[in-house]
Amino acid sequence: MTTSIYYVGYDAAHPGDFIYDIPEGHDFWLLILTQTPAEFWVQGEIREYPANCAVLFPPRQKIMYRACSGKFVNDWVRFETDESYILGTTLPRGVPIPVPDPGYCRQLFQLLATENFFSCDYRELSIDYLFRILFNKLLEAFQSKENSPHYQKLLDLRKAIHNRPGGEWSVPSMADDVHLSPGYLQTLYKSTFGISCMDDVIQCRIRLAKERLIYGSLRIADISELCGYNNVEHFSRQFRRIVGCTPREYRQSADLRL
Repeated sequence: MTTSIYYVGYDAAHPGDFIYDIPEGHDFWLLILTQTPAEFWVQGEIREYPANCAVLFPPRQKIMYRACSGKFVNDWVRFETDESYILGTTLPRGVPIPVPDPGYCRQLFQLLATENFFSCDYRELSIDYLFRILFNKLLEAFQSKENSPHYQKLLDLRKAIHNRPGGEWSVPSMADDVHLSPGYLQTLYKSTFGISCMDDVIQCRIRLAKERLIYGSLRIADISELCGYNNVEHFSRQFRRIVGCTPREYRQSADLRL
């Protein structure tokens, strides 16, 4: 697995009328760290954010930000990756994260630029380490209660889903649990974890069903009920859509492997 830098820069200064607008997004990842206040397109509207925020844009996501003071200054890196810690990161996409120690992160951007410029023997390995450190620092910033007031509630909800996938989960009930509106919960959950809350429920239910089909002797109808399905036919259709075979076929193929 690798992370390849296309371009990286730091202390990039732009005039007060600067605007960066890519409606369809890029074919690569973009990570920026602001040094000045700026306005960003977030959840369908323009919002102003203070200086020292990090923003991660995945491929093919709308990007729009602009200066809102005398100038706009930022550090940035464009890259492609197949690293799981980036692809599966819990960092929100396209939502600014306040960074409590911007100087530290700024040094990482400078080091990335240096390593990317020189063709040293351990260049790729050094870039990999720097990216990992940078993402660790961003996760620390994001998980700070001061910076993300809803994060702990969302994390507790996700833990409950993963621990009890067979529960009677619905968007309205989950929204009540975390004291958010259903629409805002769905937006916030997906931007936080990269998956919608109901898709998370379904994935957890199918994962539990696969385990019970392989390692248990319960009837398929009983497994369906255990996983939160009132209708075994609906369970079978959803299982086949996600796994590619019926629950019975999955159990039979597992028996052949064991």
